[in-house]
Order: sequence, then structure tokens, then C-alpha cells
Amino acid sequence: MAPFEIQHYASFVSSILLFQLMPGPGTVVILDTAGRCGKRAGLAAVAGTLAGDFVYMLAAVTGLATFMPDGYSLLQILQWIGAGYLCWIGLQQFLAGGRLCACRQVSTNVSHAFSRALAVSLTNPKVVLFFFFFFPLFLLPGASGFTLMAMMAHVTIISFVYQAGLVLMGSMATSRFAAMPKVHGLARRIAGLALIGFGVRLAFASR
Repeated sequence: MAPFEIQHYASFVSSILLFQLMPGPGTVVILDTAGRCGKRAGLAAVAGTLAGDFVYMLAAVTGLATFMPDGYSLLQILQWIGAGYLCWIGLQQFLAGGRLCACRQVSTNVSHAFSRALAVSLTNPKVVLFFFFFFPLFLLPGASGFTLMAMMAHVTIISFVYQAGLVLMGSMATSRFAAMPKVHGLARRIAGLALIGFGVRLAFASR
């Protein structure tokens, strides 16, 4: 009997791990946020990413994707929105250079980190493809609500563990290079260029 009644359980877990290990804009946003604004803001970015995943998981398991008249059109729209947003925040990062977090209030940093990561997650076509077209493949016919909850819990827990590790990496790197503002500024510009690169690649994907 399949664990939690999840079809091809080992492949399901492996696919989640591979999905997380593939570098993407979410990875850059989490590392950059933790590096500039600390662990709390970094964890807020993780929460934003997980919230975006949850929205699409909920849509997938409730069958919302089947009511969409043209999934390709949805992906195209998200592709352009995501590309523009990534280029915009990447340009902000690059121009900001070595400045620390613009907002000194911790609560403001946390709120901004959450909303930025949520926006990146919701406009990432890769996330849509995974949850709308790949995620349902592991559902057995007539799967119970328990199975759906177990699948969502697997994605959330594995994603959180990996992304929390990214927060620790970003925070440790900042602590190590705190006395080297030029290195800090270079790292932030590289993060900005990486986000712009993801945006440009996304804009011209499948063209």
C-alpha cells in the first residue's frame, strides 16, 4: 500500500526535492533578504514563498485548474508579469548597491520580505506547472482528503527545511563579511543581476 495513499511516493518526494534544489528567483530572494535584513526577514520571505505555493496547491487539489479555459494563456500572462517584476526588483537591488535594508523597523522589513517573496512565487510559471500539471499525477483515483493534506504537508515541510537552510546561509555570509562593505555591495549587485537574468530568461522562454 502506498504511504499516505500517495501514488509513486518515492518519486513524489524526489520531485519535491529536485524542485527545491533547482536555482530560481525564489532562492535568490530568500538569500538576499536574509543577507541584508537578517534571519527574521529571511524567514518572512520563506513564509511568503510557502504561501504562494499553498495558493497553487489549494487550486490544484480543489480542481480549480480544470475550470481554466486556456492554461497556456495563464502561463503566458504570468510569464510576462513575472519577468517584469523580477527585472524591476533586480534593478532596485543593483542600484541600491551596498546599502543595508532601507527600512530600519523590523516589522516593516518582515512585511516587505513576505510580500516580495509571495509576489515572486505567484508569478513564477514554474510553480504553476509543478502544482497544476505535475502535482496531480501522484493522486490516486478517488483520493481522500487525508491524502491531499498529506501531500500538501510534504511539500510545505520539505520546502521549509530547505529554505530555512538558505536563510541560515545568507545570514552567516553577512556576518562573515559584515566588516567588508565592498564585498557586501558586490554581493547585492550580483543578486540584482541574477534576478534580472531570471527575468530576461523568463521573458524569452519558449520563444
